[in-house]
Amino acid sequence: MLNIQDSHYITELCKGAELMSRYGWSERNAGNISVLLPEAEFETPREILRKFQLPFSPPELLGRVILVTGTGKYFRNIAQNPAENLGVLRVGKGELELLWGHENGGAPTSEISSHLRSHAARLRADPLHSVVCHTHPTALIAMSAVHDLSEREFSRTLWSSAGECLMFLPEGLGVLPWLPCGCDEIGLATAEKMKNYRLVIWANHGIFAAGKSLDDALGLIEIAEKAADIYLKIANFPDKRLITAAQLRQLAETCKITVKEGWLND
Repeated sequence: MLNIQDSHYITELCKGAELMSRYGWSERNAGNISVLLPEAEFETPREILRKFQLPFSPPELLGRVILVTGTGKYFRNIAQNPAENLGVLRVGKGELELLWGHENGGAPTSEISSHLRSHAARLRADPLHSVVCHTHPTALIAMSAVHDLSEREFSRTLWSSAGECLMFLPEGLGVLPWLPCGCDEIGLATAEKMKNYRLVIWANHGIFAAGKSLDDALGLIEIAEKAADIYLKIANFPDKRLITAAQLRQLAETCKITVKEGWLND
């Protein structure tokens, strides 16, 4: 049994947050991460340090323990003081019980509602799901400002720009129009998309990603971000050789990938 502060989940979150900061995806205090912890691995403290109110309690998460980045915290600073920048909380009925961290008056991310709703949606789709990550990848944000926001067309462009995107994101990406952040409306809308997608674009804002681990979620963002970057670099050239629909169908057949019906039609 491990003490919470010795957990490799905290180590991995610190590494992932630092990586996103180096990528330039987490300017100032942008971004937030939450990880569902397997409580059986830890000596969970019995003392509840503080409580935070929740407007709702997803049944799928009641009693679950979650590692969450703090509101107003900079990703580049998390590793320097995890106990101040992170918190471990148990989900109760209408509240979160703080078990560790969020020192010096800290609190969970303001996007906690979006995280909890998305965790619940992804657990229904994938019992091995454990991570939700929100960050601001530059190329994907820029692409959302100039591209058709239909999920089929957005996904097709990414697939056609980098074939690896089809291989690892065969379901495509969910896309939401711009909505105010930190509100329940965007949390509900994101969770609805998370029923079918592991990546959800918030137009002109950023991305929500889900995965079995932080590496898994970050890897999906990296793949989509690379494809978006390629697209933006070639979009204005008159002679472009993108991967064709026929070639994408061939790739899907070769890799035994199931793609939504009609999404690879010419």
